[in-house]
Amino acid sequence: MTEDDNEEFDDEEKEYSIEEAEANSDNEEFLLQALKEKAWWVLAYASERLLSKKDFMLKAVEREGQLLYYASKELRDDKEVVLAAVTNKWLIFKYASKRLRGDKDVALAALKQSTKAAIYLTDEIKKDPDVDAILHPKAEE
Repeated sequence: MTEDDNEEFDDEEKEYSIEEAEANSDNEEFLLQALKEKAWWVLAYASERLLSKKDFMLKAVEREGQLLYYASKELRDDKEVVLAAVTNKWLIFKYASKRLRGDKDVALAALKQSTKAAIYLTDEIKKDPDVDAILHPKAEE
């Protein structure tokens, strides 16, 4: 096996059991390793402490934006965490707090990926000129 073959092998998903996830629900190192190996589902078993821990959840949503779904209510209202998640996966925008669904930076990050994100925008942010320009592009003359 060549060194390149080893790199490919390292990218393969490791199998995790529900029992392992439950037993390690408060083990940050274990959960981050599982996320590194794309076993996103293990976050469903993470402790409330970890789901409320900003640096842990930031690492999680940077890998897979959809994981914002598991974040604590407070972190769904944390601009840095939400922006990282939305930049990674626009659809997760729907799980951001109402305040951040009305934040221009977060809204633009989601809309730049897909204008379908508009359904989750607050009415107020839709009136912003930059947001409106994405939602209603002017026809080229």
